[in-house]
Amino acid sequence: MRISIVIPAYNEEQRLPACLRAVEYELHRTPCDAEVIVVNNASTDHTGEVARSYSWVRVVDEPRKGLVRARAAGLAAATGELIANVDSDTMLPEGWLATVLAEFARDEKLAALSGPFIYYDLPLFQRSLVRVFYFFGYLSHLVNQYVFRTGAMLQGGNFIVRRTYLERAGGFDTSIEFYGEDTDVARRISKVGKVKWTFRLPMYASGRRLAKEGIVTMGARYAANYLHTLVRGKPLTVAYTDIRDTIIAQKD
Repeated sequence: MRISIVIPAYNEEQRLPACLRAVEYELHRTPCDAEVIVVNNASTDHTGEVARSYSWVRVVDEPRKGLVRARAAGLAAATGELIANVDSDTMLPEGWLATVLAEFARDEKLAALSGPFIYYDLPLFQRSLVRVFYFFGYLSHLVNQYVFRTGAMLQGGNFIVRRTYLERAGGFDTSIEFYGEDTDVARRISKVGKVKWTFRLPMYASGRRLAKEGIVTMGARYAANYLHTLVRGKPLTVAYTDIRDTIIAQKD
């Protein structure tokens, strides 16, 4: 199976190199049929130039700002059957790619696979709180998928979908700006195929949003949007803030 690693990037010139180095190391550790696509999403910094400095990266420019629009642009450009959605402030740990390929090879009906974030730059106490949040999220995933059959759980920035199932589910909903985008995909794709969440597929990620906005506030916000998207099909929160190392811009 060919895997397309799609990385949306808006004003991520500082974080993108670490993300791409981690991807490169994983591809060396687990040689496979793969392509890497960076979607330069309306960046006003040097994100596009940084991405193009890597000869093995294909850059797609999406001038309409928005995470889901960037994911959709990456999907349209991708040639793989597996679409790995990786955020530009994340880093693949050793063994991530091997786990992904093994899971999808093992089950041809697996439509989507996901795992948790490990916020490497947060203090231990806050990382522990995140683990508790994931524990209750996983219980909700099991109940919603196998009891109520209303959806499942995916972690945005660390989820892989089989293209045929995603297309059958209607692709990405570009009317969603930010919150609830992963839950929306999980809700729809779980109706046409299997969705698996495993703690054996962690991803290193920056905790800058949690540090900036507060872990309790963010936990409550994500939980509210998760439930609202499951029940109503749309997230509760539309406005969001772009958290960057040097740029903080408010989305109206």
